[in-house]
Amino acid sequence: MKKNNAEAGPRLFVIAAPSGAGKTTLVHALVTRNPELRFSISYTTRKKRRNEAGGVDYLFVDKNEFDALREQGALLEWAEVFDNFYGTSRAQVEEHLGNGHSVLLEIDWQGARQVRAAMPDCVTLFVLPPSLDELERRLRNRRTDADEVIERRLRDARDDIGHWDEFDHVIINDDLDQAVADTMAAMNGTSDATSTANPALRARVLEAFS
Repeated sequence: MKKNNAEAGPRLFVIAAPSGAGKTTLVHALVTRNPELRFSISYTTRKKRRNEAGGVDYLFVDKNEFDALREQGALLEWAEVFDNFYGTSRAQVEEHLGNGHSVLLEIDWQGARQVRAAMPDCVTLFVLPPSLDELERRLRNRRTDADEVIERRLRDARDDIGHWDEFDHVIINDDLDQAVADTMAAMNGTSDATSTANPALRARVLEAFS
């Protein structure tokens, strides 16, 4: 019998999503409920927000520091998002895996593509809102962005969503508890319901976002 992911030893899991899909909330819930799971803290060149802490939410660096990391081959993946750069520490991921801990990366589809090329055994998951209308509602309810910024995020989200079928699994984040359960089942290899090869799931996604 094929072993599920939990029995196969430490794994690298990659989660990506369009802005507003609730990825960060989902990731925090996963890490809270799975204390053995390690969250890889990304480098970023963007400014720290009031509710963020360096070394906890992100590793904040300037553009010159980021370029140096990239040139040294210290980044497993990197991408430019909303005029800022983000990257994953290769050493951090390898250390966690070497210590027997599965690792969770919260990155975008561009970074996920790079990680798949570098570490083909990773498991990739793409988080979607139930609809574009719901995505817009969530972005506006944040009340942190001007209308033009929201419109840009919606345009970029539509492009991001077009890459959903590059991933192993799709998680529809309508209800958080259900999304957490679906994600954990996908990570453990105990359900095919979220597989992008699942005809019912493919039909649901195409109906909502085509």
